[in-house]
Amino acid sequence: MGALDGVAGRVAGGETVEFRPSGASMVPLIRSRQLVALAPVDPSKLAVGDIVLARVAGTVYLHLVSSVDTARKRVQISNNRGHVNGWTGHDRVFGICVAVDGTPRPGAAAKVPAAGPTAGREGNGRPEGKTVE
Repeated sequence: MGALDGVAGRVAGGETVEFRPSGASMVPLIRSRQLVALAPVDPSKLAVGDIVLARVAGTVYLHLVSSVDTARKRVQISNNRGHVNGWTGHDRVFGICVAVDGTPRPGAAAKVPAAGPTAGREGNGRPEGKTVE
């Protein structure tokens, strides 16, 4: 189980989580080790260009929504370098990136469900003493 699997479980459980992912596949939108905030998402509101945490073919990615298939309730996930990871169902989209290094992502907050298991909960969502990558 990778680090993103743990983050996915927490976000799917209703938490807003901050962490510092590694890698260059999302540059310049997200640079390696920038602080990213993820919140639960209503997948029916997703649009091309949203950055989501989703499972595609068994792997969890923090990548872009590159296409939306509303009729089949699925989205296509791609990195910011042109590589398409594949299609995934709404049930495998765990969260949406709402901020990068404290800068809000345009339109993302409107896609976060109004209520959930931890609605109104404060905190940064990071495990004590551990940086999730």
